Amino acid sequence: MTHHRIVVGLSGGVDSAVTAHLLKKQGHEVVGIFMKNWEDDDDSEYCSSNADFVDAASVADVLGIEIEHVNFAADYKDRVFAEFLREYQAGRTPNPDVLCNAEIKFKAFLDHAMRLGAQKIATGHYARVRHNANTGLYELLKGLDPAKDQSYFLHRLNQAQLSKALFPVGELHKTEVRRIATEIGLPVAAKKDSTGICFIGERPFREFLNRYISKAPGPIKDARGRVLGEHHGLSFYTLGQRQGLGIGGVKEKGAQRGGGEHAPWFVARKDVERNTLWVVQGHDHPWLLSQGLQADDASWVAGHAPATGEYGVKTRYRQADAPGTLQADGERGFQLVFPPAHPQWAVTPGQSAVLYDGEVCLGGGVIAAAQAVPMAAAA
Repeated sequence: MTHHRIVVGLSGGVDSAVTAHLLKKQGHEVVGIFMKNWEDDDDSEYCSSNADFVDAASVADVLGIEIEHVNFAADYKDRVFAEFLREYQAGRTPNPDVLCNAEIKFKAFLDHAMRLGAQKIATGHYARVRHNANTGLYELLKGLDPAKDQSYFLHRLNQAQLSKALFPVGELHKTEVRRIATEIGLPVAAKKDSTGICFIGERPFREFLNRYISKAPGPIKDARGRVLGEHHGLSFYTLGQRQGLGIGGVKEKGAQRGGGEHAPWFVARKDVERNTLWVVQGHDHPWLLSQGLQADDASWVAGHAPATGEYGVKTRYRQADAPGTLQADGERGFQLVFPPAHPQWAVTPGQSAVLYDGEVCLGGGVIAAAQAVPMAAAA
Protein backbone atom coordinates (compact mmCIF):
# COMPACT_ATOMS: atom_id res chain seq x y z
CA MET A 1 0.00 0.00 0.00
CA THR A 2 1.29 3.46 -0.93
CA HIS A 3 1.61 5.75 2.06
CA HIS A 4 0.61 9.39 1.63
CA ARG A 5 0.79 12.67 3.45
CA ILE A 6 -2.91 13.18 4.21
CA VAL A 7 -4.46 16.31 5.67
CA VAL A 8 -7.60 15.54 7.68
CA GLY A 9 -10.27 18.11 8.44
CA LEU A 10 -10.58 17.70 12.22
CA SER A 11 -13.88 19.29 13.28
CA GLY A 12 -13.84 18.30 16.94
CA GLY A 13 -16.40 15.56 16.28
CA VAL A 14 -16.13 11.78 16.47
CA ASP A 15 -16.34 11.08 12.71
CA SER A 16 -13.30 13.14 11.73
CA ALA A 17 -11.41 11.89 14.79
CA VAL A 18 -11.89 8.25 13.78
CA THR A 19 -11.03 9.20 10.18
CA ALA A 20 -7.61 10.45 11.34
CA HIS A 21 -7.09 7.35 13.50
CA LEU A 22 -7.90 4.93 10.66
CA LEU A 23 -5.53 6.67 8.24
CA LYS A 24 -2.70 6.77 10.77
CA LYS A 25 -3.27 3.10 11.50
CA GLN A 26 -2.80 2.41 7.77
CA GLY A 27 0.64 4.00 7.97
CA HIS A 28 -0.07 7.37 6.38
CA GLU A 29 1.48 10.63 7.55
CA VAL A 30 -1.55 12.41 8.99
CA VAL A 31 -1.85 16.13 9.69
CA GLY A 32 -4.98 17.67 11.19
CA ILE A 33 -6.50 21.00 10.20
CA PHE A 34 -9.25 22.69 12.14
CA MET A 35 -11.28 25.03 9.94
CA LYS A 36 -12.72 28.17 11.48
CA ASN A 37 -15.30 29.45 9.03
CA TRP A 38 -17.55 31.73 11.07
CA GLU A 39 -16.57 34.73 13.21
CA ASP A 40 -19.79 36.66 13.86
CA ASP A 41 -20.93 36.20 17.49
CA ASP A 42 -18.50 33.32 17.87
CA ASP A 43 -18.60 33.71 21.65
CA SER A 44 -22.29 32.85 21.73
CA GLU A 45 -23.82 29.62 22.94
CA TYR A 46 -24.72 28.58 19.39
CA CYS A 47 -21.40 28.79 17.56
CA SER A 48 -18.95 26.67 19.48
CA SER A 49 -15.80 26.80 17.35
CA ASN A 50 -13.56 27.54 20.34
CA ALA A 51 -14.84 24.49 22.23
CA ASP A 52 -14.67 22.41 19.05
CA PHE A 53 -11.04 23.40 18.51
CA VAL A 54 -10.20 22.29 22.06
CA ASP A 55 -11.81 18.92 21.27
CA ALA A 56 -9.96 18.65 17.95
CA ALA A 57 -6.65 19.50 19.64
CA SER A 58 -7.34 16.86 22.31
CA VAL A 59 -7.96 14.29 19.58
CA ALA A 60 -4.71 15.26 17.83
CA ASP A 61 -2.86 14.88 21.14
CA VAL A 62 -4.26 11.37 21.74
CA LEU A 63 -3.46 10.30 18.16
CA GLY A 64 -0.01 11.91 18.20
CA ILE A 65 -0.52 14.09 15.11
CA GLU A 66 0.01 17.76 14.37
CA ILE A 67 -2.95 20.12 14.14
CA GLU A 68 -3.19 23.54 12.53
CA HIS A 69 -5.93 26.13 13.09
CA VAL A 70 -6.88 27.77 9.77
CA ASN A 71 -9.33 30.63 9.29
CA PHE A 72 -11.51 30.43 6.17
CA ALA A 73 -14.17 32.85 7.49
CA ALA A 74 -13.71 35.36 4.66
CA ASP A 75 -14.01 32.62 2.02
CA TYR A 76 -17.11 31.25 3.74
CA LYS A 77 -18.80 34.64 3.90
CA ASP A 78 -18.06 35.44 0.24
CA ARG A 79 -18.64 32.03 -1.35
CA VAL A 80 -21.30 30.44 0.84
CA PHE A 81 -23.08 32.81 3.20
CA ALA A 82 -23.64 35.60 0.66
CA GLU A 83 -25.32 33.11 -1.69
CA PHE A 84 -27.27 31.66 1.25
CA LEU A 85 -28.76 35.09 2.00
CA ARG A 86 -29.44 35.87 -1.68
CA GLU A 87 -31.46 32.67 -2.00
CA TYR A 88 -33.49 33.35 1.14
CA GLN A 89 -34.22 36.91 0.02
CA ALA A 90 -35.50 35.49 -3.28
CA GLY A 91 -37.98 33.31 -1.36
CA ARG A 92 -36.06 30.07 -1.91
CA THR A 93 -34.69 27.65 0.70
CA PRO A 94 -30.99 26.98 0.04
CA ASN A 95 -28.89 24.13 1.35
CA PRO A 96 -25.67 25.72 2.69
CA ASP A 97 -24.03 22.34 3.39
CA VAL A 98 -23.93 21.51 -0.34
CA LEU A 99 -22.27 24.82 -1.22
CA CYS A 100 -20.00 24.64 1.83
CA ASN A 101 -18.60 21.28 0.73
CA ALA A 102 -17.99 22.40 -2.84
CA GLU A 103 -16.55 25.84 -2.01
CA ILE A 104 -14.83 25.45 1.38
CA LYS A 105 -14.04 21.88 2.35
CA PHE A 106 -13.10 20.73 -1.14
CA LYS A 107 -11.79 24.00 -2.55
CA ALA A 108 -10.32 26.42 0.01
CA PHE A 109 -9.37 23.59 2.39
CA LEU A 110 -8.11 21.36 -0.44
CA ASP A 111 -5.97 24.17 -1.87
CA HIS A 112 -4.48 24.84 1.56
CA ALA A 113 -3.74 21.14 2.09
CA MET A 114 -1.98 20.90 -1.28
CA ARG A 115 0.21 23.86 -0.28
CA LEU A 116 1.19 21.84 2.80
CA GLY A 117 2.43 19.05 0.53
CA ALA A 118 -0.54 16.72 0.97
CA GLN A 119 -1.27 14.03 -1.60
CA LYS A 120 -4.82 13.56 -0.30
CA ILE A 121 -7.36 15.15 2.02
CA ALA A 122 -9.85 13.30 4.22
CA THR A 123 -13.03 14.25 6.05
CA GLY A 124 -15.50 12.45 8.30
CA HIS A 125 -18.27 12.28 5.68
CA TYR A 126 -20.31 9.10 5.31
CA ALA A 127 -19.65 8.52 1.62
CA ARG A 128 -17.15 6.57 -0.49
CA VAL A 129 -14.94 7.17 -3.52
CA ARG A 130 -14.21 4.48 -6.10
CA HIS A 131 -11.96 4.64 -9.16
CA ASN A 132 -13.66 2.92 -12.08
CA ALA A 133 -10.93 1.13 -14.03
CA ASN A 134 -13.17 0.74 -17.08
CA THR A 135 -14.07 4.42 -17.48
CA GLY A 136 -11.04 5.92 -15.75
CA LEU A 137 -13.42 8.09 -13.71
CA TYR A 138 -13.77 8.57 -9.97
CA GLU A 139 -17.23 7.71 -8.65
CA LEU A 140 -18.96 9.07 -5.57
CA LEU A 141 -20.78 6.29 -3.71
CA LYS A 142 -23.28 6.29 -0.88
CA GLY A 143 -21.94 5.58 2.61
CA LEU A 144 -22.50 2.02 3.79
CA ASP A 145 -24.64 3.19 6.71
CA PRO A 146 -27.94 4.12 5.03
CA ALA A 147 -29.01 6.17 8.05
CA LYS A 148 -25.90 8.38 7.82
CA ASP A 149 -25.16 8.54 4.06
CA GLN A 150 -24.02 12.08 3.14
CA SER A 151 -23.44 11.70 -0.60
CA TYR A 152 -26.38 14.10 -1.14
CA PHE A 153 -24.29 16.92 0.35
CA LEU A 154 -21.24 16.00 -1.75
CA HIS A 155 -22.92 15.70 -5.15
CA ARG A 156 -21.24 18.86 -6.55
CA LEU A 157 -17.73 17.43 -6.22
CA ASN A 158 -15.87 17.05 -9.51
CA GLN A 159 -13.26 14.61 -10.77
CA ALA A 160 -10.29 16.68 -9.58
CA GLN A 161 -11.75 16.99 -6.08
CA LEU A 162 -12.75 13.33 -5.79
CA SER A 163 -9.32 12.19 -6.97
CA LYS A 164 -7.84 13.83 -3.86
CA ALA A 165 -10.60 12.88 -1.37
CA LEU A 166 -10.82 10.05 1.16
CA PHE A 167 -13.84 9.18 3.32
CA PRO A 168 -12.74 6.31 5.59
CA VAL A 169 -15.84 6.26 7.83
CA GLY A 170 -18.03 5.87 4.75
CA GLU A 171 -17.10 2.19 4.91
CA LEU A 172 -18.49 1.91 8.46
CA HIS A 173 -21.75 2.23 10.37
CA LYS A 174 -21.99 4.98 12.97
CA THR A 175 -22.17 2.46 15.81
CA GLU A 176 -18.82 1.04 14.69
CA VAL A 177 -17.29 4.52 14.52
CA ARG A 178 -18.32 5.24 18.10
CA ARG A 179 -17.08 1.80 19.20
CA ILE A 180 -13.64 2.48 17.69
CA ALA A 181 -13.50 5.92 19.31
CA THR A 182 -14.32 4.44 22.72
CA GLU A 183 -11.85 1.59 22.27
CA ILE A 184 -8.89 3.88 21.59
CA GLY A 185 -9.88 6.42 24.23
CA LEU A 186 -10.80 9.40 22.05
CA PRO A 187 -12.21 12.24 24.21
CA VAL A 188 -15.05 12.84 21.71
CA ALA A 189 -16.31 9.23 21.61
CA ALA A 190 -19.69 10.15 23.10
CA LYS A 191 -19.96 13.70 21.70
CA LYS A 192 -23.34 14.31 20.05
CA ASP A 193 -23.51 14.91 16.31
CA SER A 194 -23.76 18.51 15.20
CA THR A 195 -26.75 19.68 13.22
CA GLY A 196 -27.70 23.25 12.35
CA ILE A 197 -26.27 25.42 9.58
CA CYS A 198 -22.85 24.40 8.26
CA PHE A 199 -20.25 26.11 10.49
CA ILE A 200 -22.78 28.52 12.01
CA GLY A 201 -24.19 26.09 14.53
CA GLU A 202 -27.51 25.25 16.10
CA ARG A 203 -29.44 28.41 16.82
CA PRO A 204 -33.00 29.80 16.62
CA PHE A 205 -33.17 30.17 12.86
CA ARG A 206 -35.70 33.00 12.55
CA GLU A 207 -33.82 35.07 15.11
CA PHE A 208 -30.56 34.46 13.22
CA LEU A 209 -31.96 35.41 9.78
CA ASN A 210 -33.50 38.55 11.29
CA ARG A 211 -30.01 40.01 11.61
CA TYR A 212 -29.40 39.83 7.89
CA ILE A 213 -32.84 39.93 6.21
CA SER A 214 -35.44 42.60 6.89
CA LYS A 215 -38.92 41.49 7.91
CA ALA A 216 -41.70 41.93 5.34
CA PRO A 217 -44.96 40.69 6.90
CA GLY A 218 -47.83 39.68 4.65
CA PRO A 219 -50.99 37.57 4.54
CA ILE A 220 -51.26 33.83 5.11
CA LYS A 221 -53.98 32.45 2.85
CA ASP A 222 -55.53 29.04 2.38
CA ALA A 223 -56.40 27.32 -0.91
CA ARG A 224 -59.74 29.16 -1.02
CA GLY A 225 -58.12 32.55 -0.66
CA ARG A 226 -59.21 33.14 2.95
CA VAL A 227 -56.77 35.18 5.05
CA LEU A 228 -55.85 33.09 8.12
CA GLY A 229 -53.16 35.24 9.65
CA GLU A 230 -49.96 37.17 8.99
CA HIS A 231 -46.51 35.78 8.21
CA HIS A 232 -43.25 37.36 9.42
CA GLY A 233 -41.59 37.40 5.99
CA LEU A 234 -41.48 34.70 3.31
CA SER A 235 -37.76 34.10 3.92
CA PHE A 236 -38.55 32.55 7.29
CA TYR A 237 -40.71 29.71 5.93
CA THR A 238 -40.08 26.62 3.83
CA LEU A 239 -42.39 24.40 1.82
CA GLY A 240 -43.82 21.55 3.87
CA GLN A 241 -43.26 23.45 7.13
CA ARG A 242 -45.83 22.58 9.78
CA GLN A 243 -44.57 24.21 12.98
CA GLY A 244 -44.46 27.90 13.77
CA LEU A 245 -47.24 29.10 11.47
CA GLY A 246 -49.31 30.66 14.25
CA ILE A 247 -52.67 29.57 12.87
CA GLY A 248 -55.18 27.10 14.23
CA GLY A 249 -57.97 25.16 12.58
CA VAL A 250 -60.51 27.00 10.46
CA LYS A 251 -63.93 25.49 10.99
CA GLU A 252 -66.55 25.57 8.27
CA LYS A 253 -69.98 26.80 9.30
CA GLY A 254 -72.09 23.73 10.07
CA ALA A 255 -69.16 21.32 9.75
CA GLN A 256 -69.57 18.02 11.58
CA ARG A 257 -67.41 17.19 14.55
CA GLY A 258 -64.46 14.98 13.72
CA GLY A 259 -64.11 16.34 10.17
CA GLY A 260 -60.86 17.51 8.58
CA GLU A 261 -61.26 21.14 9.62
CA HIS A 262 -58.66 20.74 12.38
CA ALA A 263 -56.10 18.88 10.26
CA PRO A 264 -52.60 20.40 10.53
CA TRP A 265 -51.58 23.25 8.24
CA PHE A 266 -48.56 23.05 5.92
CA VAL A 267 -46.78 25.71 3.89
CA ALA A 268 -47.59 24.95 0.23
CA ARG A 269 -46.56 28.03 -1.79
CA LYS A 270 -44.57 31.24 -1.39
CA ASP A 271 -45.78 33.99 -3.72
CA VAL A 272 -42.93 36.52 -3.64
CA GLU A 273 -44.67 38.94 -6.03
CA ARG A 274 -47.73 39.27 -3.77
CA ASN A 275 -45.78 38.59 -0.54
CA THR A 276 -48.33 35.89 0.26
CA LEU A 277 -47.80 32.63 2.13
CA TRP A 278 -50.21 29.91 0.98
CA VAL A 279 -51.05 27.08 3.37
CA VAL A 280 -53.11 23.91 3.03
CA GLN A 281 -54.56 21.38 5.45
CA GLY A 282 -53.43 17.78 5.39
CA HIS A 283 -50.07 16.18 4.59
CA ASP A 284 -51.24 14.83 1.23
CA HIS A 285 -52.98 17.91 -0.13
CA PRO A 286 -52.42 18.10 -3.95
CA TRP A 287 -50.58 21.41 -3.64
CA LEU A 288 -47.83 19.63 -1.67
CA LEU A 289 -47.31 16.97 -4.35
CA SER A 290 -45.22 17.39 -7.49
CA GLN A 291 -45.14 15.34 -10.69
CA GLY A 292 -41.86 16.85 -11.82
CA LEU A 293 -39.31 19.61 -11.38
CA GLN A 294 -36.94 21.91 -13.23
CA ALA A 295 -33.37 22.21 -11.91
CA ASP A 296 -30.66 24.74 -12.78
CA ASP A 297 -26.98 25.09 -11.97
CA ALA A 298 -26.38 21.39 -12.60
CA SER A 299 -23.14 19.74 -11.53
CA TRP A 300 -22.23 16.22 -12.66
CA VAL A 301 -19.59 14.09 -10.95
CA ALA A 302 -18.42 12.61 -14.28
CA GLY A 303 -18.13 16.07 -15.84
CA HIS A 304 -21.11 15.59 -18.15
CA ALA A 305 -24.82 14.91 -17.80
CA PRO A 306 -25.95 11.28 -17.62
CA ALA A 307 -28.08 9.85 -20.42
CA THR A 308 -31.81 10.55 -20.32
CA GLY A 309 -33.68 7.78 -18.54
CA GLU A 310 -34.87 6.65 -15.13
CA TYR A 311 -32.77 7.13 -12.00
CA GLY A 312 -33.12 7.24 -8.25
CA VAL A 313 -33.78 10.80 -7.07
CA LYS A 314 -33.55 12.63 -3.77
CA THR A 315 -35.16 16.07 -3.55
CA ARG A 316 -34.18 16.41 0.11
CA TYR A 317 -31.67 14.79 2.47
CA ARG A 318 -32.75 11.64 4.32
CA GLN A 319 -35.53 10.70 1.92
CA ALA A 320 -35.47 7.31 0.20
CA ASP A 321 -34.53 7.32 -3.48
CA ALA A 322 -37.63 7.96 -5.59
CA PRO A 323 -38.00 6.93 -9.23
CA GLY A 324 -37.64 9.83 -11.65
CA THR A 325 -37.02 10.21 -15.38
CA LEU A 326 -34.24 12.60 -16.39
CA GLN A 327 -34.90 14.87 -19.33
CA ALA A 328 -31.73 16.90 -19.82
CA ASP A 329 -32.07 20.48 -21.09
CA GLY A 330 -28.31 20.84 -21.42
CA GLU A 331 -25.22 20.65 -19.23
CA ARG A 332 -26.45 23.37 -16.84
CA GLY A 333 -30.08 22.37 -16.34
CA PHE A 334 -32.46 19.44 -16.45
CA GLN A 335 -36.03 18.30 -15.91
CA LEU A 336 -37.20 15.36 -13.82
CA VAL A 337 -40.57 13.67 -14.22
CA PHE A 338 -41.98 11.47 -11.45
CA PRO A 339 -44.37 8.57 -12.11
CA PRO A 340 -48.05 9.42 -11.42
CA ALA A 341 -48.05 6.84 -8.61
CA HIS A 342 -44.96 8.43 -6.98
CA PRO A 343 -45.40 12.23 -6.81
CA GLN A 344 -42.83 13.91 -4.60
CA TRP A 345 -43.80 15.80 -1.45
CA ALA A 346 -42.92 19.47 -0.83
CA VAL A 347 -40.37 19.81 -3.63
CA THR A 348 -38.63 23.03 -2.56
CA PRO A 349 -36.93 25.60 -4.82
CA GLY A 350 -33.39 26.22 -3.59
CA GLN A 351 -32.89 22.66 -2.38
CA SER A 352 -30.93 20.12 -4.42
CA ALA A 353 -32.29 17.39 -6.68
CA VAL A 354 -29.67 14.64 -6.67
CA LEU A 355 -29.57 11.64 -9.02
CA TYR A 356 -28.38 8.11 -8.26
CA ASP A 357 -27.67 5.02 -10.30
CA GLY A 358 -27.92 2.44 -7.52
CA GLU A 359 -25.20 3.32 -4.99
CA VAL A 360 -23.47 5.76 -7.37
CA CYS A 361 -24.22 9.46 -6.91
CA LEU A 362 -24.24 11.08 -10.35
CA GLY A 363 -24.64 14.72 -9.35
CA GLY A 364 -27.60 17.04 -9.50
CA GLY A 365 -28.80 20.62 -9.57
CA VAL A 366 -30.65 23.32 -7.66
CA ILE A 367 -34.42 23.03 -7.83
CA ALA A 368 -35.81 26.06 -9.65
CA ALA A 369 -39.48 25.10 -9.90
CA ALA A 370 -41.82 22.18 -9.23
CA GLN A 371 -44.61 20.96 -11.46
CA ALA A 372 -47.63 20.86 -9.16
CA VAL A 373 -51.29 21.83 -8.89
CA PRO A 374 -51.56 25.44 -10.18
CA MET A 375 -52.58 28.24 -7.86
CA ALA A 376 -55.08 29.68 -10.34
CA ALA A 377 -58.03 28.20 -8.44
CA ALA A 378 -57.09 30.19 -5.34
CA ALA A 379 -55.64 33.35 -6.83
